[in-house]
Amino acid sequence: MENITDVRGFTYWGAHTGVKSKRRDLGLILSDKPASAAAVFTRNVIVAEPIKISREHIKNGIIRAVVVNSGNANACTGQQGYIGAQAMVAAASKEFGIPREQVLIASTGVIGRNFPTEKVVAGIKENAVKLTNRKVAGSLLASAILTTDTFPKEGFVSFELSGKKINMGAVAKGSGMIHPNMGTMLAFIMCDAAISPALLDKALKKVTDDTFNMITVDGDTSTNDMVCILSNGEADNKLINEEGEDFDTFTRYLGQLCQHLAKMIVSDGEGASKLIEYVVKGARSKEDARQVIRTISDSSLVKTAMFGRDPNWGRIVAAAGRAGVPFDPQKLDLFIGSGKQLKILENGQPLRVNLNDLKKLMKNTEIQIILDFKGGESQAVGWGCDLSYEYVRINAEYTT
Repeated sequence: MENITDVRGFTYWGAHTGVKSKRRDLGLILSDKPASAAAVFTRNVIVAEPIKISREHIKNGIIRAVVVNSGNANACTGQQGYIGAQAMVAAASKEFGIPREQVLIASTGVIGRNFPTEKVVAGIKENAVKLTNRKVAGSLLASAILTTDTFPKEGFVSFELSGKKINMGAVAKGSGMIHPNMGTMLAFIMCDAAISPALLDKALKKVTDDTFNMITVDGDTSTNDMVCILSNGEADNKLINEEGEDFDTFTRYLGQLCQHLAKMIVSDGEGASKLIEYVVKGARSKEDARQVIRTISDSSLVKTAMFGRDPNWGRIVAAAGRAGVPFDPQKLDLFIGSGKQLKILENGQPLRVNLNDLKKLMKNTEIQIILDFKGGESQAVGWGCDLSYEYVRINAEYTT
């Protein structure tokens, strides 16, 4: 089975450095040559120290290495954390023999704990020589970046540009502190296409808005969120330096990969038992549709109803009504389904629905909710999960 290691010109590794007691906690990514790069970051005002540095390094649009540690967020750590983040960059720069500004760094874990600089730096030095494109390396990397995740998240797509096969792979992490407001987790995407940094940035931002920015688990946006993509040109396709057919194809497959990862993150939401897809049709604008989805998918009342298989569909339309988006309630249609769709509302009027049928449908692990406003031509799709007792337990005991 193909994975991130099939992307030409990249090597990877995942290691245990002691930041976590047992699990792997350091991920390394290296491109054989300078790669076009783009990234998006959290919109939280409080940002982790690695985000501050990576925001500066990405401005040049050229990156060769990514270093990520888990187990410590290096956020709200002050000068000690900043020095530690710079030490990560310096160690990677030295071990890989590349300029400091061609290194991106990321961290994930507990906020406000002193950053374990010595362990992380020693881990970089020890493991830099182990990077490889063997299959196992992709799985080791995917495991090394996890926190409360219950499984690694990987994805891969291939397609053609100008007669050349393009490979694109990715790993991601996210389970809690997930809400659509920029990155909302960590994701690292590698590609061997030749594309300019400017167009790579445009593609990533468009795709992020349609995928990672349309998921939510708990309404919390982290201090460490980051999505980055490196594309090194090893496929030897004609350079994509203007919009057109090749750019559209690249963006479409990037979107497929990111949607796959986004849905995996939501399905692994802390304590979640259901993946819920929200579709809003007939909106005046795409942003209106997105806003309605964000409001409904983040509603604790909707999420708890989904968890308890409670057919209280009034919570869904009530959340839509407070989204700040004008629509005519007398035109609203509502469907709830899982393969089979039950029509609940038609033109704002409740239909005769067997509640036992609805409760039975809500036992499924994947549910789709569709609202049709019939007030325009725009639509959007987003994903959320339910809210369970287990979510409370996990987060009540997170640092203990």
